[in-house]
Amino acid sequence: MNFHGTEVRQKALTLLRGGTPNAEVARRLNVPFGTVGYWKHQDRAKRGACPGKHDPKCPRCDDRDLDDPAYSYLLGLYLGDGHISHYSEHRVPNLMITCTQSWPGLMNECEEAMRTVFPDNSVCRVRRTGCSNVKVYSKHLHCMFPQHGPGKKHERTITLEPWQQEIVDTHPWGFIRGLIHSDGCRITNWTTRLVAGERKRYEYPRYFFSNKSDDIRQLLTDTLDLVGVEWTTLARGSDPFNISIARKASVALMDTHVGPKH
Repeated sequence: MNFHGTEVRQKALTLLRGGTPNAEVARRLNVPFGTVGYWKHQDRAKRGACPGKHDPKCPRCDDRDLDDPAYSYLLGLYLGDGHISHYSEHRVPNLMITCTQSWPGLMNECEEAMRTVFPDNSVCRVRRTGCSNVKVYSKHLHCMFPQHGPGKKHERTITLEPWQQEIVDTHPWGFIRGLIHSDGCRITNWTTRLVAGERKRYEYPRYFFSNKSDDIRQLLTDTLDLVGVEWTTLARGSDPFNISIARKASVALMDTHVGPKH
């Protein structure tokens, strides 16, 4: 007999709804105690009967106030290094941003942005080898990040909704910071020049952004144009996946509003 089949589960739910304790249901039906508790939780959640639980309001569905600067930053992080997982129909979706352990400040900023955008939702960190996944759980992630879809981002069209574009246009530096903090970096380049017969080494800072999605790179460069940052496309081999910012005035602007990862 399949003790985890639909018939057994329905018998368990009937007993539980009638007030029979979990342990007694488990004994009668020869089902593990933990399984009975899981069935009971799922049943109560579906009926909206979980004590102390509520469905946090959504800025899109319920017209809740949204912290636009924090959202602009989080949107940049999501487009760069984030993805939304929905493991099964019974699990709440989660937005996960992967952050390298060597940049604890970035993890802190990411978590703060999540808590600001989703003040009533669960936020956590899951440590992995060399990195941590910063996660927020919400039933409304697809409302807030409509770019979510099957497959990799660079294999599908990525465009902003009008309401997202308005936020990015109003808070462009947050969006730029999010993209650079996810798929970008600030490095020190060097070159040599011949001066009075002597070869001298010169160093200069530079920002890079690398992403395979033509759409995401376009979103970055359009926003850089908006704030007056000059950029160029730098191809490695035949792939133009890299955006470079090297002019002194533009690097100074980026240093003021973005800065290196930390």
